[in-house]
Amino acid sequence: MNPNNSIRFIQGNEAIAEGAFAAGARFYAGYPITPSSEIAEISSRRLPQLGGLYIQMEDEIGSIAAVIGASASGKKSYTATSGPGFSLMQENLGVAVMAEIPCVIIDIQRSGPSTGLATKPAQADVMQSRWGTHGDHGIIVLSPSSVQECFDLTITAFNFSEKYRTPVILLADEIVGHMKEKMIIRKPGTYDVTDRKQPACDPADYKPFQADADGIAPLAAYGSRFIVRLTGSTHDETGFPNSKPENADKFIRHYTDKIENNKDDIVMTKEYKLEDAEFAVITFGCSTRSALEAMDLARGEGIRVGVLQLVTIWPFADSQVRALCSRMKAIIVPEMNLGQIIREVCRVNDSGIPVIGVNKVNSEAITPFEIMEQIREVSKCRK
Repeated sequence: MNPNNSIRFIQGNEAIAEGAFAAGARFYAGYPITPSSEIAEISSRRLPQLGGLYIQMEDEIGSIAAVIGASASGKKSYTATSGPGFSLMQENLGVAVMAEIPCVIIDIQRSGPSTGLATKPAQADVMQSRWGTHGDHGIIVLSPSSVQECFDLTITAFNFSEKYRTPVILLADEIVGHMKEKMIIRKPGTYDVTDRKQPACDPADYKPFQADADGIAPLAAYGSRFIVRLTGSTHDETGFPNSKPENADKFIRHYTDKIENNKDDIVMTKEYKLEDAEFAVITFGCSTRSALEAMDLARGEGIRVGVLQLVTIWPFADSQVRALCSRMKAIIVPEMNLGQIIREVCRVNDSGIPVIGVNKVNSEAITPFEIMEQIREVSKCRK
């Protein structure tokens, strides 16, 4: 092991907080909510020690508003919540999209809808994370399946946010957030940290939404020598409102294109034993753990199964899933909801192979044996 790193036995939520600190985040505004509260608790202790600021807000609407304001002032900023709080954040999430404000929203999913089972797990915020706020827009959503990924993907979330001037959602779940595992804490200098681009022009010429050749505009901070105009209304490059149809078309397409045009950089997947597989399990988050165990059980019975883990949920891994469907006999999709990711798999299933869901909404984790049952059934039918 790299002598600059250290090994710890910690909880997923703690690893997320450590990842935020490692990425350079120095502002947290939030409202405690199960099962994400440990992130707020740890941030309240550690951020002041790091020269940062923690604020407990009156509600989740105010929380994300404060996060947007702090980010506009130049600080890497984040908040953590769960289903009901994530619902309250959607309007201001749209503001962050429109104003192209880097920030990270951590959603530790729990059973719903509404208050639901506040301490129990689910994976039912997948579509909300993509389409929760109104209007056409792109979004980046990452999903950890282990404590190590909680740390690593939190850093990645901040890097994507700063690089593409966009809010990024870390979509974990109660199981991953509350499990404890051995994890490597990477020390500064052993991982990449991305900071937002700063304008190189004369302050008099600065336009906060004038994109560079890479499609992303530099972002100066409030209080700097640059005049920064940010608004939730449709605006032009200067930040002033602009209602002309051609301007609206340009910017609305931009909020999606800057994500879709960079999918090769953003979309991350992990492959397990797919080289010789005849059947594949496509999975994400906590269900990945059961899928990997089911894969080993199936291979013990002579059924060649592999796993594709969706580390990036949005934008969806269209090309990877389409290619996988073209060479498999069938696909199994386990998820702790009534079928959300499976809809995307079916959308890109040009080969027309069977796609079978394993769905569970009783607040209990999907087991390897439940996935294995479907693997046995489909393998009998597709010999």
